Amino acid sequence: MITLGVDPGTALLGYGLVRGETEPSLITYGVVSTTSSEMMEQRLLQVYDAVRKLIEEYEPDELAIEQLFFARNVTTALAVGQARGVVLLAAAQSGIPVFEYKPSEVKQTISGYGKADKQQIQQMVQVLLEMDEIPTPDDAADALAVAICHVHFSRMTRQYGIRVR
Repeated sequence: MITLGVDPGTALLGYGLVRGETEPSLITYGVVSTTSSEMMEQRLLQVYDAVRKLIEEYEPDELAIEQLFFARNVTTALAVGQARGVVLLAAAQSGIPVFEYKPSEVKQTISGYGKADKQQIQQMVQVLLEMDEIPTPDDAADALAVAICHVHFSRMTRQYGIRVR
């Protein structure tokens, strides 16, 4: 099973691909970046095109994405919501099932602490995927964390026959 994890955003969208049904192993990770000088519709098109290319190249079986949480900055929350929308569209057009996880669920699954900071998540992703270096930037590490979280939850679902959440 190949899982595409996504940490949505318009300036930086993190992505991470892992393989495995029980213990995930790293395939690749990175970010899609756009510049703030471009019109939002062009930035969203770039995000959409990049996600479609990842789907075409790696043929993931499932897509895991971080749920939108309401931040203090409404403008940022709206932009993240728009980026999530184009990712969900790309997945739907490809027939890939989508699974959403709250940031606290991802942190709890990866580190054992629902309020872990970025550095703790990066370090745990490095350990869990047996990487030589800490994955950077943190958007890419967050995407890998979402993918690992999904592998964990889907394994529990297969093992016990119920969605454990």
